[in-house]
Amino acid sequence: MDLLYAAAAVLAAYLIGSLSFAVIVSRVMGLADPRSYGSKNPGATNVLRSGSKAAAILTLVLDALKGYVPVVVAIVLAKRFGFGEWTIAWVGLAAFVGHLWPVFFRFEGGKGVATAAGVLLALNPWLGVATLVSWLLIAAFFRYSSLASIVAAAFAPFYQLLIWGAEPMALSIGVMSLLLIWRHEGNIRKLLAGTESRIGAKAPATAAAHAPHPHHHAQRHGHHKGHSK
Repeated sequence: MDLLYAAAAVLAAYLIGSLSFAVIVSRVMGLADPRSYGSKNPGATNVLRSGSKAAAILTLVLDALKGYVPVVVAIVLAKRFGFGEWTIAWVGLAAFVGHLWPVFFRFEGGKGVATAAGVLLALNPWLGVATLVSWLLIAAFFRYSSLASIVAAAFAPFYQLLIWGAEPMALSIGVMSLLLIWRHEGNIRKLLAGTESRIGAKAPATAAAHAPHPHHHAQRHGHHKGHSK
């Protein structure tokens, strides 16, 4: 029975992680789908390129909470349902994987930075803070969200192993870090090529924004028709 409860907890965490808040918030606020501009990544940094700071902040908070809440709930219910440390570690990983491959959005998810931060803060608050500080320092100095995420992800498992030891959560943290860095493969190439967008840079205007309005086109067409008569 404990195994069944553990499986249900992991599945629930995955489903919660599958809520792509970048897309949901953008739809609710009447913004373009974040998968259609900028980096095409459904995450807070790309939502910021829409020009809406409120949407970006809301996306960031909700993406972090969907990693934080499942782990905290699993910890609270651990005694009642017999969850061990391994189950809690798997719950955190499942929420993160849900963000990367969301079942509700055709398995097309984001890079998982905010969700990973939420998971870390729930698993080990001090580790979460240390990782966030690493992100903030790199982001403030270099102004590249992707670089800050890659560096923070690389350091997180080492912080865990060096300070807190090889607990069960160390494995899930290591897997999350590897997946997060892998999801930034395109950003790594852009960083090396010097073409990566900096934090706060707006998305370039889309072709649709520059396309002539159908009404104007009809007016011009009618105008030329009038001259041809």
